[in-house]
Amino acid sequence: MFGAGSGEWPSHGLDIPMLKARGWRPVPFSEFVLKIHGRCNLACDYCYVYESADQSWRDRPAAMPTEVLDATAARVAEHVRSHALADVAIVLHGGEPLLAGRAAIAASVDRLRAAVPSSCDVEVSMQTNGVLLTDTMLAMLDEHDVGVSVSLDGDREGHDRHRLRANGRGSHAEVMRGLNRLAGSHRRLYGGLLCTVDLDNDPIRTYEALLETSPPRIDFLLPHGTWAVPPPRRPVNGGGTPYADWLIAVFDRWYRAPRKETGVRLFEEIMNVLLGGQSRSENVGLSPVAMLVVDTDGTLQQVDSLKTSYAGAPETGLTVFDHSFDDALWHPGVVARQIGRAALPGTCAACAVRDVCGGGAYAHRYRAGSGYLNPSVYCPDLLKLIGHIGRTVERDLALAQPSGTR
Repeated sequence: MFGAGSGEWPSHGLDIPMLKARGWRPVPFSEFVLKIHGRCNLACDYCYVYESADQSWRDRPAAMPTEVLDATAARVAEHVRSHALADVAIVLHGGEPLLAGRAAIAASVDRLRAAVPSSCDVEVSMQTNGVLLTDTMLAMLDEHDVGVSVSLDGDREGHDRHRLRANGRGSHAEVMRGLNRLAGSHRRLYGGLLCTVDLDNDPIRTYEALLETSPPRIDFLLPHGTWAVPPPRRPVNGGGTPYADWLIAVFDRWYRAPRKETGVRLFEEIMNVLLGGQSRSENVGLSPVAMLVVDTDGTLQQVDSLKTSYAGAPETGLTVFDHSFDDALWHPGVVARQIGRAALPGTCAACAVRDVCGGGAYAHRYRAGSGYLNPSVYCPDLLKLIGHIGRTVERDLALAQPSGTR
């Protein structure tokens, strides 16, 4: 039922009947990622949808049909009622979701909100490359209260190294036009920026370029990679921490600024967990991941960055037509992301930052043969970054205490 990789952990080796017998129950889904359009108007060379081992997008509808959307709305409503959820988040995704067009997006949002019980708050947002953020598109998103986060990889040189049109033309100028519109009269919708780390880009110049539109938040993403196909310049046998060094430079610039310029999700989540809080990010800490993806054909998937592991890696074998979301809660891949320390390999057990790192992003743990029961391919970088942030915060907290209490 679960396809390729079924002989690897967690499809093989995770004892779900034992978990049930001991009284463990999954956390209901509260975030639903809808692939309302499965194609893109850019050709980014690092894209996990089009450039990875999984090429299933070729066999799926370009846009989510009405019947899939209606079935999804009904399943969300069913899940809300079954678990008495007070709020859910719906993320319109792709591909490039704005390719669906204003009318289809507006109708989708209306259907989703109308289906969910009035007792539940529905937050709708989208992740876009920003190229199609015209005045008319933003007016529609504003009318329907749809938050907008945009992918931007820094200044023109850094962004256009990877985020290109199919003809090789850079997209930075178009993205900035859309971003300036968003950050202007539609600023209330501005959710923030997503930036993929590129070691060839200067970290400080990248960070300061991202500040140009005063984003409320920046999310730095590590390039996807596995133990079989490691990220660019990430040695799999130790030998350096290039990504930690890049991120530490940004952290120090951000943390020591005389005033808060923006939020940085990765740093804030690490600090939050270090200080005893619960993680709100799937890439930090051990909090249960309660997110489900619905593709354009109605198939239910785990986080779609798993496409970098092997063909079919995100699949659950379930669809919105034939299965409830509760069925997906018991998929081994979903369970593995909700059981905390029990999903970490023995090599993580004695690590001082285990509960902060949480094993790192799930997709980055994959190794053929053992599946996802591995440390992150970024393990040395995460250890160094978390250690640096922890020491910095600890030192400042000590300095902030009255002299007689230390």
